[in-house]
Amino acid sequence: VSQVANQSLVSSACDVVSTAYTSAKESHPYIRSVCDAAEKGLKSVTEATASCVQPVLATLEPHVAAASEYASKGLDKLGEKLPLLQKPVEQIISDATELVSSKVADAKDAVS
Repeated sequence: VSQVANQSLVSSACDVVSTAYTSAKESHPYIRSVCDAAEKGLKSVTEATASCVQPVLATLEPHVAAASEYASKGLDKLGEKLPLLQKPVEQIISDATELVSSKVADAKDAVS
């Protein structure tokens, strides 16, 4: 999970969503109260679940470690094959906009 979260694309996307969420909470009192209630509920559920799941995780730890190592290797290969994952969202949007603009300009030139 941490390896996925550290990918530039994922990390920057999370930052964009977090900024939008914070902005929405600050701008709208009704949204803030709903979000605060949801956050408190989620925190309570997470704490309760963590204490119940801990013994199961201890039993499954070797299997989780093996799956994690396998997933890590797969993510490394995916990162090699898709360099897009190494770019932040802003750069991907900028590159896509530039590519579309270039194609539109080429099409205009061809029509002219």
